[in-house]
Amino acid sequence: MGKIPPSFRSAIANPNLRNPSSLVPCPSKPSHLRKKQPRSPQKQQAEPVPIFNSPNLEDAKKIFNSVANSSSDPRFPNALLSSYAKLASPSDSVKFLNHITKTLPSFSPDHSTFHILLSHASNHSSPYPSLSPIHQTLNLMLSAGVTPDTATADVAVRSLCSAGRLDHAVLLIKEFASKHCSPDTYTFNFLVKHLCKSRALTTVYAFIDEMRQNFNVKPDLVTYTILIDNVCNSKNLREALRLVSVLHEEGFKPDCFLYNTIMKGYCVLSRGSEAIEVYNKMKEEGVEPDLVTYNTLIFGLSKSGRVSEAKKMLRVMTEKGFLPDEVTYTSLMNGMCRKGDALAALALLGEMEAKGCSPNECTYNTLLFGLCKSRLLDKAVEFYGVIKRGGLKFDTASYGTFVRALCRDGRIAEAYEVFDYAVETKSFPDVAAYTTLESTLKWLKKAKEQGLAV
Repeated sequence: MGKIPPSFRSAIANPNLRNPSSLVPCPSKPSHLRKKQPRSPQKQQAEPVPIFNSPNLEDAKKIFNSVANSSSDPRFPNALLSSYAKLASPSDSVKFLNHITKTLPSFSPDHSTFHILLSHASNHSSPYPSLSPIHQTLNLMLSAGVTPDTATADVAVRSLCSAGRLDHAVLLIKEFASKHCSPDTYTFNFLVKHLCKSRALTTVYAFIDEMRQNFNVKPDLVTYTILIDNVCNSKNLREALRLVSVLHEEGFKPDCFLYNTIMKGYCVLSRGSEAIEVYNKMKEEGVEPDLVTYNTLIFGLSKSGRVSEAKKMLRVMTEKGFLPDEVTYTSLMNGMCRKGDALAALALLGEMEAKGCSPNECTYNTLLFGLCKSRLLDKAVEFYGVIKRGGLKFDTASYGTFVRALCRDGRIAEAYEVFDYAVETKSFPDVAAYTTLESTLKWLKKAKEQGLAV
C-alpha cells in the first residue's frame, strides 16, 4: 500500500545467502495508521541483513545463528523473519520465530513481528486454505502478551483480499469484532470495495447490515461512495439515487466526489439531462463543482449530441476559474465528430494548442475517427502521420474506421501499412488488428462482385 522502507544489506559474507538486496521490513501498521517519526540527523543507518533464498528451516536457523550477534539494531530479527516468511510455510515461519526468541533472549516480539507472520499466513500454497495459520499467529500473539489491534485486523484482511480469499476475510473481520476489537473504517471500507468487485450487491448489503447490527460498525460517507460508484458502473442509476437518499437519512452530506460519480454514471449512458439535474442539485446543496465536475458534464453532453450545451458549460467552467484541459477539449471534439462536424473539431484543436494545452493520444484518435466518418480521408491520412511520428497507439474505433475508409477508397497498400503499424505499436492484439483488416477486405471483394463498389 505504501512505499517500501529503506532496505537492509547482508551482515556478513555467506555463500548460502543471495547477494545483498532489498528487503521489506516488518509490516507493522498500515500506512494510514502509522505516525511519522522525526528523523534524527545523528541516527545511524540500519544494520545490514541477509536475504534468504531457501525455505529450508534448518538452513535458516544456521544462517540466523551465524549472524545473531552481529547487529545491535532492534529491527534486525524482524527483518530476518520477513525475509524468511516470504519463502517458507506459515508453520515454518512460526518455528523460525520461536528459534529467534530462544537464541536472542533480549528480543521481544511486538506487533510488527506478528504482522509479518499475518501478512504471509494467507498466501500459503495449501489446496484447501483455511484460517488456521492466522488463528495460530493470533494465539501466539496473545500468549506473548501482545494484544491484536485494529492494525492487526487490517494486515490480516488486506492479506486475505490480496490472495482472493474474500469469504475468509469476511469471516475474520467478524471474528475480530467479536473477540478482539472492531475494525476501523479503513479496513471495513477496503473489504467493502473488494466485495463490490466480485460479489452480488445483496451480499454486500447483507455484510454491511450484519456489521452494523452485531458489531456496531457503521458505514460512513466513503462506504456509500464505494457503493454508489459500484452501482453506477453497473448502470443501476435508480439504486444510486436511493443510496443518496439513505446517505442523507444517515446524516451524511454528499461531497463533490460523490456527485461526480453519479454524474459520470448518467454520462456513460448518454443521459445528459439527468446529469445536469444532478449538477443543479449539487449547487443547491452548496457543494462547489470542481474541474472533474465540468469535464464530466462536457463529456456527457457531447456524447449525447448536445454540443452547444457542452460549449455553454465550457464558458461557465472558465468563468469559475477552471482552465479546460485535454480531457475537456477532446470530449468536445468527440461530440462534434459524432455530429459529423470534424472540421469544427479541427478548428477546436487549433484553439486548444493556441491556449497552450497539448493534445494527447486520445485527442488524435478522436480526430482520426471523426475525419474518416466525415469522409475527409486526406485529412485523416495527415493525422495518421502525426500519430505515427509521435509513436502513439491506435484505439479500436479509430483503427477500424481508418482501415475501412482506406479500403473503400482502393488504398489497400496503405491499409496494410496501417495494419503493420498497429501491430508494431501493440495497439491491441495482433489477431484483432488482422481480423479487422481481413473482414474489411472480404466486404470490399463482395461489394465489388455485387457492383456496390469500384
